[in-house]
Amino acid sequence: MISALSIATAEDRTSRRIVLWSLGLNLFFIGLVAALLVRLYVAPPAPAPFDRSANGRIERIAATLPAADAEVIRAEYRAKAAPVDTAREEFERSVDAIRETFRAAPYDIEATHAAMAEARAKRQRFDLLLHDIIASAASKMSPAGRQKLADWSPTGRNTGTTNR
Repeated sequence: MISALSIATAEDRTSRRIVLWSLGLNLFFIGLVAALLVRLYVAPPAPAPFDRSANGRIERIAATLPAADAEVIRAEYRAKAAPVDTAREEFERSVDAIRETFRAAPYDIEATHAAMAEARAKRQRFDLLLHDIIASAASKMSPAGRQKLADWSPTGRNTGTTNR
């Protein structure tokens, strides 16, 4: 009789452990699903993709300027857009050429150096054209617009002033 009672008690303990483990696992999965749902509905939306084109840069600058001065810089860009956009495309192609030198087998460090030098030259040409647009537009802006232009900095750089 005692052995039958001890077997029943052992089976009862085992079934209790199984029930507790099952309950714990179910609570874990319920918590996981709840966390995913909260993340889906409560989390902030992903930021918009960053426009790295020349037009995107001009628009980010124009957004900080007074309306009349913003139109001045936009008009200056529209007048000189073709060579600037071409220079940007050439720079992007030269960066792709650098990537290709990294993928080459066997690797040629001299080819990489040459491609990097070409990319630097293309980037400088692009920057010169973009800076020319900004400087030309600044010569036509109001003093308040030039002050805003002087205070502007690319997003993420701390200059002690804000863009907004």
